Amino acid sequence: MSLERINPPGLSPAGGFSHAVAATGSRLVFLAGQTALDTAGKVVGDGLVEQFETALSNLLAALTAAGGTPHDLARVTVYATDVADYRRRTAELGRVWHRLAGRDYPAMAVIGAVRLWDEEALVELDGIAVLP
Repeated sequence: MSLERINPPGLSPAGGFSHAVAATGSRLVFLAGQTALDTAGKVVGDGLVEQFETALSNLLAALTAAGGTPHDLARVTVYATDVADYRRRTAELGRVWHRLAGRDYPAMAVIGAVRLWDEEALVELDGIAVLP
């Protein structure tokens, strides 16, 4: 399995994402949207950064259970209830990503959402991984 991260020089610099990811592998894992739910099913974390950390941890736990690692992530979509706040906190969110998932970025998008399934949730992440 291999993932080739493609960031052409003719596009804006890719900071915190890759413009394209070419995947070669034999197993696709589709990761359901994860929010900051704890094991009791309650949203934890008062702010975006805390909720992002828990949501990313939940996404990576599902990936690990499927036999994957953060390096196997080809695509992640972030749904945020306040995109302006997400943009303001990109440095903090980037530090969380680096600590939990490393420096290999999948193709990513951030999409504004009026609200998420759980009313208290500020952010949700889903993804696609390619495993050997």
